[in-house]
Amino acid sequence: MRRYQIASRAPESNSRFIAVCCCAEMRGGRRRTASCLRTAVFLFVVTFVWLQLHLTNLGGGGGQSGSRQETNNDNDSSAAILSMVPQELHKFLTSKPRNSTHSLNGSNFSVSVEAQRLTIDEIRHRIDKYNQMQTVHNEDLFGPLLNDSLIIVIQVHTRLIYLRHLIVSLAQAQEIDSTLLVFSHDYYNEEINEVVQSIDFAKVMQIFYPYSIQTHLDSFPGESPDDCPRDINYEQAVLRKCNNALHPDLYGHYREAKFTQTKHHWWWKANRVFNQLEVTRYHTGMVLFLEEDHYVAEDFIHILKLMEKTSKASCPACNILSLGTYLKTYDYYSESKKKEALRAMKRHQTLTAAAIPPYWGFQILPSLYQHYQKAEVTPGISSTHHMGMAFNRSVWQGLRSCGRFLCTYDDYNWDWSLQHVSQACLPHKLTAVVMRVPRVFHIGECGVHHKKANCLSTGVISKVQKVLANAAHHLYPSHLTLTFTTGAKKHKLRKGNGGWGDVRDHELCMNMTQVDR
Repeated sequence: MRRYQIASRAPESNSRFIAVCCCAEMRGGRRRTASCLRTAVFLFVVTFVWLQLHLTNLGGGGGQSGSRQETNNDNDSSAAILSMVPQELHKFLTSKPRNSTHSLNGSNFSVSVEAQRLTIDEIRHRIDKYNQMQTVHNEDLFGPLLNDSLIIVIQVHTRLIYLRHLIVSLAQAQEIDSTLLVFSHDYYNEEINEVVQSIDFAKVMQIFYPYSIQTHLDSFPGESPDDCPRDINYEQAVLRKCNNALHPDLYGHYREAKFTQTKHHWWWKANRVFNQLEVTRYHTGMVLFLEEDHYVAEDFIHILKLMEKTSKASCPACNILSLGTYLKTYDYYSESKKKEALRAMKRHQTLTAAAIPPYWGFQILPSLYQHYQKAEVTPGISSTHHMGMAFNRSVWQGLRSCGRFLCTYDDYNWDWSLQHVSQACLPHKLTAVVMRVPRVFHIGECGVHHKKANCLSTGVISKVQKVLANAAHHLYPSHLTLTFTTGAKKHKLRKGNGGWGDVRDHELCMNMTQVDR
């Protein structure tokens, strides 16, 4: 503030000096007029330059202050998030100081020094060892997996920050100690392994996708030097005789390994859990699929059991359960305003459920709309119902028998490929039971389809924490009411999104189904 006041006085004092100088010169006669003007112009220019430099420095200081303020806001946000996590769970959110931050495919994450020194051969050896051992951690504490226990399969890439928060949310869930958590990795990293292996609230197992880009840097299923560039045209590709030149995708593009990996990984882990792991290969209970950037409500297991029980009694055709949604899909915040308005009405008159007009939009006031007890039955739409999706072995057997349809469908998305399987192959289409109020949330700011300036922002995590804190009194419903959608349009077989035209991808995918080991 003082520096700014000095700057504001400088022009005034310089102006007085110029005026005095000019008057003195003019008393000497006209001969000195030109000299006076030159002096005045010179002093004006010097003053102007001095002010610009000084104000620029002030602006720079302001920018630094703004930067500090932004940092403080980030710290405040992190502190707020941490304050809503029980003290005993802070250990899952704490990074060790020996780690440094690096970048992989645009996603920042922490990499241990030890992991940086591992060669590809060493990583492959460790992956094979993990997959052969099939170790179940904490089995001595929580007992063996029962046939009706819930298996939670989590697909993990490199976003360790989000994975930490998912683990914290799982740790706070009721009945989590009766589950088996299977973490399926497509990137080997010691710090990620340490975090997963530090879990002490449930049985834990790790499996590693053996055909990852990390372990195949210069060969398929990674990118080979002889692969066709994505945007080369068909004629050029044929002349070049690059890999898969004769089979571009639906849109004339050639394979990109970073996009094909996710579908391969999902299909591999499903086959691995249902058909290959000793501890799970005969399990007939529910299997829930999550990803590293998901966050669960504390009653999600209670809700899943309730959905399964209600479906068996009221909807025998229902075969998948969906717990999740994107935060934009479920607008808690605008509905919270309606909640306050209805509270005000309630102070003036007694309202009953029968007195409330029917409104089937998403609400946050279960005492009036009962939406915390409502689930909707609808044809499975992969873009909507894949988050927090659960099904059992009988459903899996149907999907597996239609593996060829999934593996040859020209779409790099595993969820859209499942929908194609439902429409083109399954005798009984996928029918979803979807909670009107979600129990699984998407907290990742970035994904395969889009990037932001800061992919590690924790803003969404904070919002989800607040949503769940406000909803705490409305969790654990005693029953569910199913609402059946009416007049649903028949979904035509749709054209895929492409990215899956390479016959090598088709063969690798189908081999995952055929090989049980």
